[in-house]
Amino acid sequence: MPLALLALAVGAFGIGTTEFVMMGLLPEVADDLHISIPSAGHLVSAYALGVVIGAPLLAAVTARMSRRTVLISLMGLFVAGNALSALAPDNGWLLAARFLSGLPHGAFFGVGAVVATNMVAPERKARSVSLMFLGLTVANVAGVPVATLMGQNLGWRATFLGVSAIGLAAIAALAFLIPHDHEHTTAQGLRGELAALRSLPVWLSLGTTVAGFGALFSAYSYITPMLTDAAGYAGASVTLLLALFGVGATAGNLLGGRLADHSLRGTLFGGLASLVVVLALFPLLMRTELTAAVAVILLGMAAFATGSPLQLMVMEKAASAPSLASSANQAAFNLANAGGAWIGGLALAAGFGVTSPALAGAALAVLGLAVAALAYTVDRRRVPAAGRERIVASHVPQEAEAVHH
Repeated sequence: MPLALLALAVGAFGIGTTEFVMMGLLPEVADDLHISIPSAGHLVSAYALGVVIGAPLLAAVTARMSRRTVLISLMGLFVAGNALSALAPDNGWLLAARFLSGLPHGAFFGVGAVVATNMVAPERKARSVSLMFLGLTVANVAGVPVATLMGQNLGWRATFLGVSAIGLAAIAALAFLIPHDHEHTTAQGLRGELAALRSLPVWLSLGTTVAGFGALFSAYSYITPMLTDAAGYAGASVTLLLALFGVGATAGNLLGGRLADHSLRGTLFGGLASLVVVLALFPLLMRTELTAAVAVILLGMAAFATGSPLQLMVMEKAASAPSLASSANQAAFNLANAGGAWIGGLALAAGFGVTSPALAGAALAVLGLAVAALAYTVDRRRVPAAGRERIVASHVPQEAEAVHH
């Protein structure tokens, strides 16, 4: 695998850290800015809104630019957003800075996925994407816990200054390791890029992402009360258990990337089916501390095994605008975050029990399987029989001469 993938992983590590660290710093931010915890929670929503808006928009308007230049520019915007977060004088400014920090998130992963796949042979595309996503999953193992401890001991502003430093390191890595490429001579402009998203297969792929990862966040958003109220863990142990989730996500991401290079759809169906089983078993697994810890690891593995297959599936369905489609998939991921948490909260509010969000997640995973099956049926009618299995390799454009070394 090219060393340049390390640069993408460093950027992903910084993005993953800043996305999830705010959840652990809400008390410190609320106390410092003299706002309530619910008001501080809007800072999480502001970032997610930035991702949803910025992902397709920035990918589309930068379609004619060198992808290397785009990646470096997006990371520069990321550094600016986090630095402004650290310097924000009040909650309004911090909300705006968090929104700004979220804007480059989806486009970075979207354009990065295209760059990663163009640097490797067709049979290694899924693994290249999984190695970029490795930075995101490792952020949950190391980046978020360390950044949270930094914020609790040195102040929350120090955390965002630290994340800005990670962003600067990513810019240096991108500048040195990502090969120079040329402007996209095949780019069609904003209208042409958006036209690539009009096909049914693209929307079915995005729908699979929303349902599949909505299943994850339906349960994960309420994992703390499950671990404390159902499994009996002390609150202080939750941080370690969330790191175990990151370990499972990292393992699932790497496994999913390797398997998807052999069978893209098989890996996707297998990952979603595994997610259904794991979430359906949550009420049983949350009865003891040991089985609860195992459940947390399995949840991360099952969910993130589908990450690379879904990313490649969307890119293939919009082959004329892979950067835009890949970025739109990141927006779908964040919609899944918000929608899954909302559905899980409905199950809790209805009085179905502390583990009910996991069962709601299992239902969403079944929906994801159904949408994936519908997409497969549509594909069988559109794609010649000889080209069904290897659908990605023949559609994603290569830039071999620019990235060979």
